[in-house]
Amino acid sequence: MGSNVVAHEAPGEHVPTPGSTEQRPDRRIGLAVVGAGYWGPNLVRNAQQTAALRLHWLCDLDEQRSRKVLGEYSTVAATTSYEQVLADERVRAVAIATPAGAHHRLARAALEAGKHVLVEKPITTTVEEAADLVALAEERGLVLMCDHTFCYTPVVRRIRELVHGGEIGDVQFFDSVRINLGLVQPDVDVLWDLAPHDLSILDFVLPPGVEPVGVSAQAADPIGAGRACVAYLTLRLSNGALAHCHVNWLSPTKVRTTLIGGSRRTLVWDDLNPQARLAIHDRGVDLTPPDELTDAIRHRALISYRVGDVVAPALVEQEALRNVMAEFAAAITEGRAPLTDGRAGLRVLRLLHAASRSLELGGATVPVDASADGPAAGSGADAAALLTRQLSAQQKAAAR
Repeated sequence: MGSNVVAHEAPGEHVPTPGSTEQRPDRRIGLAVVGAGYWGPNLVRNAQQTAALRLHWLCDLDEQRSRKVLGEYSTVAATTSYEQVLADERVRAVAIATPAGAHHRLARAALEAGKHVLVEKPITTTVEEAADLVALAEERGLVLMCDHTFCYTPVVRRIRELVHGGEIGDVQFFDSVRINLGLVQPDVDVLWDLAPHDLSILDFVLPPGVEPVGVSAQAADPIGAGRACVAYLTLRLSNGALAHCHVNWLSPTKVRTTLIGGSRRTLVWDDLNPQARLAIHDRGVDLTPPDELTDAIRHRALISYRVGDVVAPALVEQEALRNVMAEFAAAITEGRAPLTDGRAGLRVLRLLHAASRSLELGGATVPVDASADGPAAGSGADAAALLTRQLSAQQKAAAR
C-alpha cells in the first residue's frame, strides 16, 4: 500500500497547492476618502462594497473620528495628512467629502498629483474655481466627477431615458417641490441647501440642445434666521419652456415631487411613494394646427384634452451612492467622462450663482453665463440674446 504524504508548513511559510497558479495582482482602483463627517462615512461604506475599488485611506483632521468610522478591525488606514495620501502610489483616485470651501484646494492638489477626483456637491463655491478644476482635469486626462447622487437613483435614470428617448415628446415644463421642516443650515440659505438637488436632476434629464438660459428667484426669511428659508426658482429654457423649483425649510410636511410635462406624455415622480415612485401619464393638452382646421370644426376650440392610461413602471430599488461609486470606477477604467462630470457640476453652480444674483436684484431674470463652460458651450452674450428674444416673443404673444 502506498503511503500518504502530508506537506507541513512552517510558520510564515507557504506551500503552494499542486496545480495552483500565482495570485493575480490586485487590479482594483486604489481610493482614498477625504472627510469623515456627515457624508464621508457613506462614501467609505459604498467604496468598500464596490468590487472595482480598493479603499486604502480615510483622511480627516480628526483622526479619532476617522478611526471611529472605520471600526476597530478595519484594514483601511486613518490619517490627518493629505500629503501622505497623495504620495501613496497605490491611490489612483480621491473622493472628497469636506465643506465646500475646501473643495477647490483639495481637488486641485489631487489632480496635480495625477489622481482622479470625485467631489461632493457643490463642486466648488465659485464658478471660476469650478472652471479651473474642469480645465485642469481635461488637460491631465483625469476623471473629475461631481457627486450628484439623485442622478444615480433608478427613478431618475429611467426619467432620463424617457426624456432623451423622446417618449414624452418635447419638454414643456419642469416643476419640482422639495419642502420639509428644517434643518436650517448655519452657513447657507435654503436655495444653496436644497436647490442643488433639483438643479442637478434638471441638468441630467434635459434632452440635448435644451438648457437654462435665464434664472429668476424669490426668497423670504419669515422667521428671522438671517438667511432665506423659503425660495422659488424659475428657469427659462432654450426651447421656450419653464422650469420651476420650490424649496422650503418651514413646511410641517415633507414633499418630494417632480413633474415633467411633454407634448406626448407627462411624468410624475413622487419620491415618498415607494410603491409607485414614477407614473407616466398619457394625458395632456393637444393643439389643432390651423392648417388642419375645416369649416365643420372651425367653431370648436383649437385646444383639446387627451385622457389616456397611467403607467407605473417597475423600478429596482438600489442605493444611489453605490451607483455613483460604480460610475466613478467605470469612467476611470474606460477612460471616459462620467455621467455627472465636472462640467455638469459647473453648470449647476452657474445656475445657483444666477439665482443668488437674481435675489440681489429683487427677482429680476438673470441670464445664465455660459462662458466658463468652455468654447463649445457658447457665451454669456449668446444666452442673454436668446433670453431677450424669448421674452420679446412672450410679450408679443400676451399682447395678442
